[in-house]
Amino acid sequence: MTDVAPELGLRERKKQRTRQLIADTARRLFAERGFEQVTVTEIAREADVSPATVFNYFPTKEDLFYSRLEAFEEELLTAIRERGGGRSVLDAFGDFLLGQGGVLAIDAPGADEQIRTITRIITESPALLARERQVFDRYAQTLAALLAEETGAEPGDVVPHVVANVLLGLHRALIDQVRREALAGAPVARIRGAVGAGAERAIAELKRGLAGYGT
Repeated sequence: MTDVAPELGLRERKKQRTRQLIADTARRLFAERGFEQVTVTEIAREADVSPATVFNYFPTKEDLFYSRLEAFEEELLTAIRERGGGRSVLDAFGDFLLGQGGVLAIDAPGADEQIRTITRIITESPALLARERQVFDRYAQTLAALLAEETGAEPGDVVPHVVANVLLGLHRALIDQVRREALAGAPVARIRGAVGAGAERAIAELKRGLAGYGT
């Protein structure tokens, strides 16, 4: 029995490495040729795996590009769920948005080129833009469910859904601003300053109506 746990651990690490290899290969090819011009078969060949293996890890081609969004969703919900006593949902969301989980979490050598490449791939692909809308719609549903549970909302109460969509609407507006600035050639440092200032102003406006919500 003593050999079972290490074997399982090695298997999991191998699966994680394979998943990362496939995702990295896909993003490289998307950056070189655009999302629409790359097939799953080509990605599989470059990663030295079968197309079936790719789909085992990523149900759709769009998931190859948006593979990190699952982590974002859980981080957002955790930030809301684990906020301190006396803090509103808007407080927690603002901290998350302007902190490590925000729209400008990229902070590494080559960040300027990285954000321009990501922006170009997304904005040139109708499939990715459609998938992004689907993902944000799902975020709104899961966030609304959490808010309804925490505030004891009655079944069918529209308020949690309104609040969730307002908060994620702010997030999407900031993403749009990042993309406009990135496509115009602005460096990450300047984008971060402009978007951060805009986020703070927007949050200040929302606090007029949502300051006590979920406190």
